[in-house]
Amino acid sequence: MTAALPAQDDIRIAVIGLGYVGLPLAAAFGRRYPTLGFDIDAGRIAELREHRDHTLELSADELEAADKLAFASDPAALAGCNVFIVTVPTPIDDYKRPDLRPLESASRTVGRAIGRGGVVVYESTVYPGATEEVCVPIVEAESGLKFNEDFHAGYSPERINPGDREHRLETILKVTSGSTPEAAGFVDALYASIISAGTHKASSIRVAEAAKVIENTQRDVNIALVNELSLIFHRLGIDTHEVLEAAGTKWNFLPFRPGLVGGHCIGVDPYYLTHKAQQIGYHPDVILAGRRINDAMGGHVAERVVKLMQQRGFRTSGAKVLVLGLAFKENCPDLRNTRVVDIIRELKSYNVDVDVHDPWVAPAHAEAEYGLSLVDSPGPGGYDAVILAVAHERFVALGADGVRAFAKPGAVLFDVKRALPRESVDGCL
Repeated sequence: MTAALPAQDDIRIAVIGLGYVGLPLAAAFGRRYPTLGFDIDAGRIAELREHRDHTLELSADELEAADKLAFASDPAALAGCNVFIVTVPTPIDDYKRPDLRPLESASRTVGRAIGRGGVVVYESTVYPGATEEVCVPIVEAESGLKFNEDFHAGYSPERINPGDREHRLETILKVTSGSTPEAAGFVDALYASIISAGTHKASSIRVAEAAKVIENTQRDVNIALVNELSLIFHRLGIDTHEVLEAAGTKWNFLPFRPGLVGGHCIGVDPYYLTHKAQQIGYHPDVILAGRRINDAMGGHVAERVVKLMQQRGFRTSGAKVLVLGLAFKENCPDLRNTRVVDIIRELKSYNVDVDVHDPWVAPAHAEAEYGLSLVDSPGPGGYDAVILAVAHERFVALGADGVRAFAKPGAVLFDVKRALPRESVDGCL
């Protein structure tokens, strides 16, 4: 006999993984249901218990408002929970292949804690089929329970946008799905109880997985197109942004802009889809071509800066260059998959001395993730080139003159994000 799903008044939630995705979700549920926020990082749990969030996604007041939310790093604390929501990272390895180890580990943790009638919901980005082909068998093996008889599964892809104060968890429509019609209804109702924007119930877990992975693949391909246009127009001596502005006067022209493509989603998710496509014997030409273009843009920026320096008479070897910004996007401390590191590495291959300054990023995180020592306060007038890599409000507020104050007279100023007036910089994408 199939186990009954949790009753509405007996829902006890565990959110596995308390990063940019998991913490806002745990807090939202923790305002309504008994919720346990679980993370293997004891340091993260300690700071959250003090209502501090180093990701800056939630304030102390927002954490305090989740009065039904508790935190733990000991898996024993998961006992008694009947809904498990997995929000761990799904990165890629050095060979651009999906790295499912965090997801597999989380599934083992769930399998050891889930009881009959329990539900496990995955939010992490995966390729179509991963939930039922990779994760569920692990839960079965660890729990000794039978899928869709003793426990059920769901998939509801995360849509968190780090640093975005306008588009929050509750105001972004949520896609939901379940392993049976009953499970799908349960998962949909659960999320509908906290998402004011509403939900969209997909017909299957595979459909929901595919919907998530193409959201960012579509953006990646579109950005790759404008990045390639930027490469072409640079060689033609045409200002890319002027071209895009002119083309944008047509009502259906899409407003994408050239730039570095990093972060935990756009620069990663397409590789999950291409991995699955190649598994089934299809080579995804367009998606992989877009990835190659976008992954090469950091090197392109560095090469252009070096050429501009040489044209100004600055020696490359031993030159000092200041890179402003390391986070993958503006006004956010998130370092995941930042492509600014590609600029830095390429410059160092020319024997350039690179300083990096980013007031949003914790120096310890930069050191741990990339082995970079951040400069706290760059001195004035000491650099042969300055690269505005991330358009943090603090940098933009300096204006071109304020940014140039870090550099020597006649030095190069390159604006990756086109945040400064075109006539005030020496180069931009």
